[in-house]
Amino acid sequence: MKSVPRRKYTEEFRAAAVEQVIVGRRGLREVARSLEMSDKTLANWVGDARKGQAPVKREQRSPVTDLEAENARLKQENARLRMEKEILKKAAAYFAKESL
Repeated sequence: MKSVPRRKYTEEFRAAAVEQVIVGRRGLREVARSLEMSDKTLANWVGDARKGQAPVKREQRSPVTDLEAENARLKQENARLRMEKEILKKAAAYFAKESL
């Protein structure tokens, strides 16, 4: 079985993700999917935030570089575009079937 490397998240990223769920009233799975992360991890962060605990900081990491930030943004955009493409494919199939 292939080992998946453990991802590391900055405190700002954690806080922003939790805020999208709590303040933004978006679904936990929706936010996790858009950020390309585990919904279980996000659920743990949200649970801690609702208990008043700060997200656990595991190890110090250097600040995110511009290249890393751009990479994360492009991954999010790619995931969103794939989802939109699937919706459009289903809509096209629906309307093609209806026009027959």
